Amino acid sequence: MSTDICALCPVREHALCSCLSDEERVVLAGFCQRRRFTAGETVMWAGDESRICANLQSGVLKVVAATTDGREQIVSLVYPADFVGEPYATETAFTVTALSDAELCTFPRLLFERFLEEHARIENLLLQRTFKALNEARARMLTLARLSAGEKVASLLLEMAAQAGRCRCQLGLSEPVTFDLPMTRGHMADVLGMTIETVSRQLTKLKSAEVIVLSGARTVTIVDGNALKGRTMAA
Repeated sequence: MSTDICALCPVREHALCSCLSDEERVVLAGFCQRRRFTAGETVMWAGDESRICANLQSGVLKVVAATTDGREQIVSLVYPADFVGEPYATETAFTVTALSDAELCTFPRLLFERFLEEHARIENLLLQRTFKALNEARARMLTLARLSAGEKVASLLLEMAAQAGRCRCQLGLSEPVTFDLPMTRGHMADVLGMTIETVSRQLTKLKSAEVIVLSGARTVTIVDGNALKGRTMAA
């Protein structure tokens, strides 16, 4: 059964465990539990005991910080193949909630810590990804503080397109890139610290400029990747 879990994993080549041998994957899968969460369901609560770590297999999660008066801010997004949870932390620092229906491969935190200590490759890869996440968080702070509304929306579209199917290599080419938005415009507004009306207005501007095409409620086609990239640093 554990072998089947890894063999059928949709993010097998990109997740944290991609650095492991087949034999090591079997050991890790031995204490893995696959869990499904519906949109809006909370995976981890800030302040609770840190019990699990996980690889996200499908869907999108939001990581939320809250002020003492109850206001919330999305501080990061978790995409398929990303890792969520805090090894070596006894308390969960942020609330993690499913933005869409999601499936995770979860591990008891203490068992996962022991596995890290016995397998240096995965421990090193986790450290690399932690530094990458820190840099992305710093970049998001710049986005919220300094960029215009148009720059914010363009940046988020590029981020979501890059994560959709790990298609980073396609961006900037002449061929259009089509993907489904993994979140509503309301969620986009929350991520960017904007109103829904402002997000919709900026998407309409991009559509009118023939940079993107909007099909239905969620489908986006980036017609001109270079033009969209140019708008991430220009008002």
